[in-house]
Amino acid sequence: MGNVKDMQINEEIRDSQIRVVDESGAQLGFMSAKEALDVAVSKNLDLVKIAPQAKPPVCRIMNYGKYKFEQAKRDKEARKNQKAMEVKEVRLSLNIDVHDFNTKLKNAIKFLKLKNKVKVLVRFRGREMAHAGLGVDLLKRFQDACSEYGFADRPGKMEGRSMVMIISPKVAGKSSRKSN
Repeated sequence: MGNVKDMQINEEIRDSQIRVVDESGAQLGFMSAKEALDVAVSKNLDLVKIAPQAKPPVCRIMNYGKYKFEQAKRDKEARKNQKAMEVKEVRLSLNIDVHDFNTKLKNAIKFLKLKNKVKVLVRFRGREMAHAGLGVDLLKRFQDACSEYGFADRPGKMEGRSMVMIISPKVAGKSSRKSN
């Protein structure tokens, strides 16, 4: 069924001919909106247009308040079960040692396994700004080292005094994009 907010109910339904379904799902056939509303009122329920794009539109006799409540409950449950993807950050410096590089790489792989994006920053200090090519090489080496777990969503790009690359986790069952 459609979005609860844009559903027409009771007197809002002005179609000359509609198909009516009762609360148990049985077809009541075609009738005017007025006749269908009279049937709904006699059962102390609401007439709700559930398929406005159909020819003729389909309306259902139901307890609209209860339906809205249950729909809100389902939406809340769906939001609760949804995990937001976080962006974790790993900072590197231009003259990083092998052991430090491996430690940062291990952390990045751990984040990617937990399905988080990883933002890799190479900070340039002072005269290091003249050696941006070394930063590109470092990011490329980092990207290649964790290519089994993720792919470069956004390749290395200068942002102020830092070079930034975003690595997204590989999703099982989906083919990953080819990284540059």
